[in-house]
Amino acid sequence: MSYSRPWLSYEQQLQQLKDRSMQVTDDAAALSYLERIGYYRLSAYWYPFRHKEFDESGRLSRVTDSFIPNTELRDAVKLYLFDKKLRLLSLDALERIEIALRVDIAHLLGRLDTFAHTKPDKLHKSFANKTKGNGKLTAFNAWNQKRIYVETRSKEDFVEHYKERHGPDLPIWVAVETWDFGALSQLFAMMKVKEGLNNCQFSPASA
Repeated sequence: MSYSRPWLSYEQQLQQLKDRSMQVTDDAAALSYLERIGYYRLSAYWYPFRHKEFDESGRLSRVTDSFIPNTELRDAVKLYLFDKKLRLLSLDALERIEIALRVDIAHLLGRLDTFAHTKPDKLHKSFANKTKGNGKLTAFNAWNQKRIYVETRSKEDFVEHYKERHGPDLPIWVAVETWDFGALSQLFAMMKVKEGLNNCQFSPASA
């Protein structure tokens, strides 16, 4: 099936919205929204305002291109701005949690051994020795391969500085800063109970 929708200028996009019963009270502002945010991105936020058709049984049969009465473009823009603000707040909260978790893991395992993350005997045997996928690698060995790969390829200044002064093996409080959240959570899952969640002191609100 070929794509038949034509390219439209910003002015044509605005006119198309008006033709579909979108209320626009300020053309200049509307054009600015289309230029800065984009028609396609905004379309996700005005979708709930599109007129819907239902069959005889009451089930939705089609969503039309026209809008329900009194739908204003600024309503879609407000939804977009709210969603953007919510995502930024969520990312900030998740970042605080992630950073605090890195600190706790590095502190708790580092107390056992500077290189505890390279030694499966410092982790929970039932989880670290569990086989993964085809059964050839334990959970720890699979994780460790990824860890080595990430640490070897890291070009962060603090990593290169450490390697120049102390060698290729990174202590856990340095290594933990090179891992993505997936690697971090996998190591957390392999920690001994007494070193894991019960001892984590992170407080996202105060991070």
